[in-house]
Amino acid sequence: MGRTIGITTAAEDIATGLVEGHQLVGDLRVYEQDPDAELLLSMPPAGIAQCFAHEIQTVAAGQSVDAIGIGLPGIINGGFIEESPNLRQLKGAHMQELVSQALRELGITAPVYVFNDADVLAAGLAATHGHLDRFIRVWTLGTGIGFGVYPRREGVWEGGHVVVSLDPRERYCGCGGVGHLEGIMGQRAMRLRFLDMEPDEVFENALKRDPRCVEFVKLWHRALAAAAANSIHLAGPGKFFISGFNARHLDLNLLHQYLNEMVKMTPLQSYGFEVVPASDENAVIGAAVSAAQSAAA
Repeated sequence: MGRTIGITTAAEDIATGLVEGHQLVGDLRVYEQDPDAELLLSMPPAGIAQCFAHEIQTVAAGQSVDAIGIGLPGIINGGFIEESPNLRQLKGAHMQELVSQALRELGITAPVYVFNDADVLAAGLAATHGHLDRFIRVWTLGTGIGFGVYPRREGVWEGGHVVVSLDPRERYCGCGGVGHLEGIMGQRAMRLRFLDMEPDEVFENALKRDPRCVEFVKLWHRALAAAAANSIHLAGPGKFFISGFNARHLDLNLLHQYLNEMVKMTPLQSYGFEVVPASDENAVIGAAVSAAQSAAA
C-alpha cells in the first residue's frame, strides 16, 4: 500500500496524519477543543463525520490516498457502532458510511474503515516497535479503560469491562455494570469514588501513607493484574503495552507481584509489560496501518 490516512479521537481532541511505510509523513494535525465545551459529546454522528472529513481533507492536501482508517471508542462491527459508552450518541450509527459520504462530497473516494480506538493503538505500537509479526495487547488507562489487540481477532474484546470484583458495591463503571475493571481504574470512576479529591491526589496521598488511599492503590493494581491474568489464561502469555494518561501511576513491581499470585501454570508465565507514553502519533499510525491491511485483504 502507498499513502494512507489515520484519524483517532477522544472526547477532547481529533488527531489526523498521513502515513507511509508505518511512519508519519509531515506533522500530526491535532484539532483540540475547549476542554470545558466537550464538543464531540454533544455533536450528532453526521456532524462528527463532517468534522472528520474536513480534517482528512486538510491532511490529504489534494494528494490521493489509498485508504483511510478511523479509531473510535466502542464496540464496532463493519463500521457500525454497536455500543459507545464514551460517545453515547454514536450507538447505532454507521460511521463508516457517514464518513465515506462526507468525503465523497469533498471529492475523496478512498475506502474508509472504522476500528476500535484501542485496537488501532495496538496496531500502531506493533508497527512502531517491530511487532507486526506477533500477538500483542495494550491497556489504555484514561477516562475509561481500553483494551486493544493486534492482530485483530474475532470477538468483542471490551477488556475494560471484564469483571474483576464480586463486591456488589462496585458500581462505578460508566456502562452501569457491577465489578468492572473500568469501575476501579477509570478516571471517571475514581472521581465518583473519591468525591473529596482528584485521582492524582489519591495517588499522591497514598505515597504519604493515607490508609484509604493506600488501600485503593493496592486495589487499583490488583484489578489490572486480575484483568491481565484473565487475558493470559484465555489467550496465552505475551507482551502487554500500557498507555494512557494514568499509566504514570503504575508500579510495575506491584503489578508483577499481584500477577505472580494469579498466574501459576508454567507455560503461561512468559508475559511482559512495557509502559509507553500516551501518543496520538501511535494511534494515528495504527489506524492507517489497519486501514492499509484491510484494503489489501
